[in-house]
Amino acid sequence: MNQTFNVQGMTCGHCERSVTNAIKQLDPQAQVRIDRPQNLVEVDSTASREKIAAAIREEGYAVAA
Repeated sequence: MNQTFNVQGMTCGHCERSVTNAIKQLDPQAQVRIDRPQNLVEVDSTASREKIAAAIREEGYAVAA
């Protein structure tokens, strides 16, 4: 399922890798695309929206509803 998240606080490539790795730990098959200037993270995964958002938050980023 394709889902888009508004993620605040990503400022660099390291941030993008942290978010990507957190999602991949949850679902290794997930496809992650990040548009840092727009604060968007697009995820194609079988994991629930709540679990993906929680994984991103655990890395220290705010996820808007």
